[in-house]
Amino acid sequence: MRSVLNRYTFPAIFQSRTCHFKSSPHFSIQPNPNSYHPNTPSCENPCFPSFLHLLKIYKTPSQTKQIHAQTITHGISPNSLIVSRILQSSDLNNSLLIFNQIENPLPFHYNSIIQAYSKSDTPELAIYFYLRMLGDGRKPNNFTFPSLIGVCAHLFAVSEGTQLHSYILKTGFDSDQFLRSSLIHMYSSFGDMDCAQKLFDEASARENVVVWTALVNGYSKLGDLEMARKIFDEMPERDVVAWSAMVSGYVQNGRFKEGFSVFNVMQGEGVKANESVLVSILSACAHLGALDLGRWAHLYVERRFGAELRVNLGTALVDMYAKCGDLCASIAVFEGLNCKNVLSWNAMMGGFALYGYGRGALGLFSKMLRVGLRPDGVTFLGLLGAFSHGGMVNEGRIFFEAMTDVFTINPMLEHYGCMVDMLSRAGLLEDATELIENMPLEPDASVWGALLGGCRVHGNIVLGTPIGEKVIDFEPDHAGRYVLLSNIYALAKRWDDAKHVRRLMKERGVQMRPGCSSIEVDGSVHEFVVGDRQHPQAREIYNKVEEMDMRLRMAGHFVDTRNVLYDLDEEDKELQLSYHSERLAIAFGLIFADVGMPIRIVKNLRVCGDCHSATKMLSKIYERDIVVRDSKRFHHFKGGSCSCMDYW
Repeated sequence: MRSVLNRYTFPAIFQSRTCHFKSSPHFSIQPNPNSYHPNTPSCENPCFPSFLHLLKIYKTPSQTKQIHAQTITHGISPNSLIVSRILQSSDLNNSLLIFNQIENPLPFHYNSIIQAYSKSDTPELAIYFYLRMLGDGRKPNNFTFPSLIGVCAHLFAVSEGTQLHSYILKTGFDSDQFLRSSLIHMYSSFGDMDCAQKLFDEASARENVVVWTALVNGYSKLGDLEMARKIFDEMPERDVVAWSAMVSGYVQNGRFKEGFSVFNVMQGEGVKANESVLVSILSACAHLGALDLGRWAHLYVERRFGAELRVNLGTALVDMYAKCGDLCASIAVFEGLNCKNVLSWNAMMGGFALYGYGRGALGLFSKMLRVGLRPDGVTFLGLLGAFSHGGMVNEGRIFFEAMTDVFTINPMLEHYGCMVDMLSRAGLLEDATELIENMPLEPDASVWGALLGGCRVHGNIVLGTPIGEKVIDFEPDHAGRYVLLSNIYALAKRWDDAKHVRRLMKERGVQMRPGCSSIEVDGSVHEFVVGDRQHPQAREIYNKVEEMDMRLRMAGHFVDTRNVLYDLDEEDKELQLSYHSERLAIAFGLIFADVGMPIRIVKNLRVCGDCHSATKMLSKIYERDIVVRDSKRFHHFKGGSCSCMDYW
């Protein structure tokens, strides 16, 4: 990667040292040569401990400024740890003003400002201050590099990262095991596991758990979980951070059951879970739709950290309950959070989107503005998604325009995809086509795919055929694109064309993702694929499916065979539909779930029309609530109707 960062690429304001602190006319930092040692921060002032304590408690910009003013009044040296902490405060403008008034900043001043910018929205400025530090003749120390290495990893700044590594080697700081672990993390972020492994193999203190954990993290992030697990199992000792790395690795790579397994072993060894582990476990529960496990995790969180939830854990719980089908619990957790950030609001907004509650999402958005929080692009994705699933086209158009006109947020491809999906669902295919043609961005396969989905739903063969071919050209390895086009041909009974699409898939080696549904019963998650006969209770399940089909026919259910893509006899088509994965999961739930309890199912694909109408009738026949989360949204079937009002 070509280096583009140097000390001349940044605004001139950062090179000025004549800025004055406007809110205090007496503000002036001039080092007192009698009050500090030139190389060591002074902490001999008797007020020093009190100020440190205050900085831990009061962290808002205005509070930090007041504390800083008091340090000046009490004669605290600008070369003290107090000023270093102030430089690391959340108010970077204030930190910059203070820093620029320090004559001859010492290395620890630079370290503080570098650390502050490394955590900001402009982390590249941390590298600027490092260059300025070198230009001022100040020598970096082992506290200078971790933040810089993290910035290089975050920005994928390969050239700058390797230069830092070279400097560390030249100055002998490579013996610092924390720096070594940071470098392993950096090279892992670059995808260079050869360098990461070499750093690990050369470590002088191989018993250092931090170095081992960095390597586990590296392989996990690249998806090589077998290697990550091998290293994890070989670790001479494991702390909670190492366990967290392994659990998170499995969860982030979609191997949720293995993540649970590691977590159970961790508990068995008496290791108390930290926040990171629990966030990963809650994420696994959310993906699996494992509500009982999620509730257990919630109790564990409260026992471990108390009823007053931290913002990250609270946000993870909001997301978990929403995705597991208990929106009321999600709202209760959200309302009970004393501290909410944008991620918390976005998680709640995403919950409303899953249920198609556009009015609820709109009310939440208004409340977010009232509390003074600024929405971001993810907020609008949730809001537009809720409007789309709720059929609120006018509101969607208004807020899509407001993104740019009012909130100065430039729509991304995902936002355009939401709008195209919204218009297409409503049958406004011409409007959706016009929006795509006038986009300032080049539409990708997901945008065209949203229009193609609308063509399938509304049976528009003329428009859908060329779009389907275009989308396949965009993503020749995406099975879903072939399936949609094949669907359109099948609905028009153009079987030869449908077979041609299937043949094209086979020739190109494109594998179709099978329908898979999961259901949680008594804390265990059971998975089914279409036509699955591998389950230990398969005989009972298929007997129940036959019973369900018989009772559906008696109730007057008409099988919609348009969802079967092959030119089969009607009887064979009906048989195929009977063995869709959600039907098997419903049968299992009717047999083994407690009487009167809702049957909750998670499906990886969009529920087909026939299964949707059949599940509505089954909820009435068996007098059971059935909650299905498909790839698009939630469907709550009760008494013969669905919460989506047949709009999905």
